[in-house]
Amino acid sequence: MDGCSRPGIGGRGQLLTFHKTALLRKEVHVSFLPDGLKVLWSEKILLPERLWHNIIMAKEMDVLHGSLTDKIIAFTIPLALSSILQQLFNSADIAVVGRFESSAAMAAVGSNAALINLIIGLFTGLAVGVNVVVATCIGKGEQGKIPDAVHTSITLAVISGFLLLALGQLIAPAVLVLVGTPKDVLPLAELYLRIYFLGMPFFMVYNFGSAVLRARGDSTRPFYILIVSGILNILLNLLLVIVFHLGVAGVAIATDISNGLSAAAVLLLLGREPEPYRFRWSRMRLTKEHLRRIFAIGAPAGLQGVVFSLSNVVIQSGINSFGSACVAGNSAAQNFEYMAYFVVNGFAQTAITFTSQNFAAGRVERCRRIYRITELLSLICTAIVSAVFLIFRYPLIGIFTTDPEVIRYAMVRMYVVTSLELMTSSYEISGGCLRGMGHSLIPAIETILGCCAFRIFWVSAVFPTHHTLQILMAVYPVTWVLTASMVLPTFFLIRRSEFARFRTG
Repeated sequence: MDGCSRPGIGGRGQLLTFHKTALLRKEVHVSFLPDGLKVLWSEKILLPERLWHNIIMAKEMDVLHGSLTDKIIAFTIPLALSSILQQLFNSADIAVVGRFESSAAMAAVGSNAALINLIIGLFTGLAVGVNVVVATCIGKGEQGKIPDAVHTSITLAVISGFLLLALGQLIAPAVLVLVGTPKDVLPLAELYLRIYFLGMPFFMVYNFGSAVLRARGDSTRPFYILIVSGILNILLNLLLVIVFHLGVAGVAIATDISNGLSAAAVLLLLGREPEPYRFRWSRMRLTKEHLRRIFAIGAPAGLQGVVFSLSNVVIQSGINSFGSACVAGNSAAQNFEYMAYFVVNGFAQTAITFTSQNFAAGRVERCRRIYRITELLSLICTAIVSAVFLIFRYPLIGIFTTDPEVIRYAMVRMYVVTSLELMTSSYEISGGCLRGMGHSLIPAIETILGCCAFRIFWVSAVFPTHHTLQILMAVYPVTWVLTASMVLPTFFLIRRSEFARFRTG
């Protein structure tokens, strides 16, 4: 095909040919499209040059005016890929030790994922508060408040990072024992965890700093930072494990160095931003007004993350009961499950930023469209990603291990969990929109009840009487449906109430 014409989507399977000029001018009748696809068409999703510019060129995106779908996609792509790259740090750790060390070393690194998320969950949730606070200042046109919001965010990141460093050293080893980490894995798991947490200040500074950039519509440059640090991480993994034979210590050191590079780069970017976004070391301080708002929005999200991770730690204890081969297999499969989820989370984070600015500016109809578009795109994109992982499941798991027993356990998790990951869109997108409107506590409570409390019940009441990995993994889709049945009605009720306030005001 020469690019002058291309097949389009036709009703009932027929192909329509669109002339390129008509496509660019939107001179095509689209009455045959379903309502959801009409939304995407009306937002100029098929204008590639617009999308390319928003992804590659724009440092600051105007989310208050103009079309939405191309901007949502452009904002979400680097955001989702950034999360995937962060996960690839752990994936690279697991793959290198799995192929060049042993299954025990692979299990030691992989078994720490739920525990790490548990310990850092509260603090990373605060980054959501940073995003909303800065974006709300932008939406309301409160330029004078932005400098204090930026410096409060970075100061809080530094303090949080050092608190996590100390916490990881003090309690992590005891928790590893508490969750029943296999004895042949325990010494290596503790060593990895101690070294990993030395890099927590870097991790927090990057996450809070990138939240500031995202609030003003820039998700691209944080992604570029992670590309560079991700490549460095993989190279250091290979060097420290294969050449210097440092094993799990080597992969933890590589992750810390990569996180340090990410933190330095995001601070360098913020230091070169125009006012009022510019970061200066001399202005670091905590401002009571912004700190209160960050905690009001971020603490419930963080608490949700902590309890969520706690439930996953409980599930991990069930996985541990099957032995180190099952731990290793689940560690490998989780990487792809997380990557599919990061697509959902990318659209949810986009919904937070876009809704925050537009809701603060009183653009309620635009908020409605943000929800529809992010929900639809999240479902479509996550389904595609999950399908690709399932189709290529054997060569993908083969990256991590060649052990048949480990592979068998990995397949169980991929069949039950990864295949249904798109279901999380139902509550993640609506919850993101609620947080963008300033309602963080209610979706947090409902998610804690639906996803977390029921998982603990399942592992303690159902799993012991049906001790199979399939039954253990089934808790994920069951709790996704339960959570969605609570969050979705709440979202529509609160949205109706908030939008009515704008009309009466």
